[in-house]
Amino acid sequence: MNFNLQDLSGTFSVTDIIIAMSLSFVLSTAIGYVYRATHRNVSYSQSYVQTLVIVGMIVALIMLVVGSNLARAFSLVGALSVVRFRNAVKETRDVGFIFLVMGLGMACGARFYTLAAIAGAAICLIILVMNRFNWFALNVQRQVVKVQVPAGEDYSHAIQDVLIRYTDEFELVSTETIRGGALTEVFYTVRIKKGHEPGELVAALSERTSGQRVTVLTGYDQTDL
Repeated sequence: MNFNLQDLSGTFSVTDIIIAMSLSFVLSTAIGYVYRATHRNVSYSQSYVQTLVIVGMIVALIMLVVGSNLARAFSLVGALSVVRFRNAVKETRDVGFIFLVMGLGMACGARFYTLAAIAGAAICLIILVMNRFNWFALNVQRQVVKVQVPAGEDYSHAIQDVLIRYTDEFELVSTETIRGGALTEVFYTVRIKKGHEPGELVAALSERTSGQRVTVLTGYDQTDL
């Protein structure tokens, strides 16, 4: 029995289909596990990781469909341009994983199986090494200070006096009115001096701001704001 499938792009066998789809599934699943193992922020999404596996297999399928036929490739581009993605990617690193599964899916669909396997293993290893040894980390912990003060009065000097005493450096990020203009909310990024605790900074700021709410958020660079 002849299992070869003939179309305008050439001939590929059922074996080619099975290998391409299976390898893309295995590699995409491995990337999903690497992503889960190296994820640090609080917004881990199981749906996103499952999407990585699906995207890898879909891209492999598209490459099998397209083959070397340019007309079919352009028609698929036109069809896929109708799709609109509304979800914002929260972390730049997530985009890299999407491109990774797409690249490996393309290699599997083009039947470059050795390239896909070696490249997938090498890139996953690099990701694990970067995570293990914390490459490119900035070893300076900063905090976000959010202070609410009554509107109509200038508390900037009082706040900055406290920040000078308790922090090594600070920078004003934003100022906005809240509660219908009754309060003004200011945000600073700061680096608290050694020997001082966030609670001390909160207490000192509360004394200067008529007891209004003061918040110090530590580790904000590892948190999705």
